[in-house]
Amino acid sequence: MIGSTGLPRLIATDLDGTLARPDGLISARSARALASATAAGSLVVLVTGRPVRWLSRIYPCLVEPYPAVCANGAVIYEPALDAVLESRTIPLDTVRSAFERIRASVAGVAFATEVDDSRRMLLESHYPLRREAPGDGLRAATFDELCSTPAVKLLVRVDGWDPDALAAAVRDAVGRDLEATHSAPYGLVELSAHDVTKATGLAAYASSVGLGPDDAIVFGDMPNDLPMFAWAAGGEHRRTIAVANAHEAVLAVASAVIGSNVDDGVAAYLEDLLG
Repeated sequence: MIGSTGLPRLIATDLDGTLARPDGLISARSARALASATAAGSLVVLVTGRPVRWLSRIYPCLVEPYPAVCANGAVIYEPALDAVLESRTIPLDTVRSAFERIRASVAGVAFATEVDDSRRMLLESHYPLRREAPGDGLRAATFDELCSTPAVKLLVRVDGWDPDALAAAVRDAVGRDLEATHSAPYGLVELSAHDVTKATGLAAYASSVGLGPDDAIVFGDMPNDLPMFAWAAGGEHRRTIAVANAHEAVLAVASAVIGSNVDDGVAAYLEDLLG
């Protein structure tokens, strides 16, 4: 349902590459636009591939601590309570089988896992770090530890691979056992339990507050946002909005394309709706 201001009742936005700027933070303009939308009656939900432990970098930028669907739909987090409302882990036998199949088909691969509802990360000693900082909930682990510790997300890293090509290779290796996607401009693939995506996490949270795709607008930029776009596209208004810097697969299915994250495209779009 769309309110009298033109705003939807539910605003679901990705963070990195969409709402957040290249430094990973959210501008004052974007924070104000989200706050104005909530003051007008919309519910804002952050829907991200980020783990819970990385949200502490975002919330100080915002006027309000919005609920978040994290780890590509595996974790639903309520920041006001610092509480995980829902968590979907991957069966341990599936973890070992998937890692073994990937290693057999992709040379030079390194693995990591998001554990404790994505508050910690276990990683092989040769896992290449990019955005992660030492002490950022990280701990080196053996392959057996990775395969025996419940995880909400698996990470597959290989430097030198095109992200789309690596995602396709990993998807071929794991088949339907896991959901494989990617959201980084380098060789990183993210794996979730079967049928766990941004769409399932967002749908679960929306349903818990009496909302659905008819009430929603979604913003995104990368292939891990595609399930969320498909969910919103099933609603009456089909508001699926890509930023200008989005991956070509996202641009192809978006109902509209707005300014880039560098130009605060989400904020500008919401400002127009608010009048």
